[in-house]
Amino acid sequence: MTPEAIELVASRFRVLGEPLRLRLLQQLALAERSVSELAALLGTSQPNVSKHLKLMQDAGLVTRRADKNAAYYSLADDSVFALCDIVCGRLADRLSTQAEAFSAPRRGRR
Repeated sequence: MTPEAIELVASRFRVLGEPLRLRLLQQLALAERSVSELAALLGTSQPNVSKHLKLMQDAGLVTRRADKNAAYYSLADDSVFALCDIVCGRLADRLSTQAEAFSAPRRGRR
């Protein structure tokens, strides 16, 4: 990969590295939503939601549609969920292994 391509990939991962942005993507996977709807659903301010959506729009993850006085966002690239499925699957495997190790009987202890 070229250095420019590597920077684009790193940029995408940085965008996905914020929990609120992942929560926004979860909501947008269900339906197109306005900034005010997202703010209410996630318990945060409209300016905060707008800031994160702008970063996600710049990264090509969401699209914006203006309608009168509201902005509506939807997913532009749902392939991000394939990546999330891979990461979540690996985390589930790791947590399961750790849980098994923790609950295994220990020899010589009572």
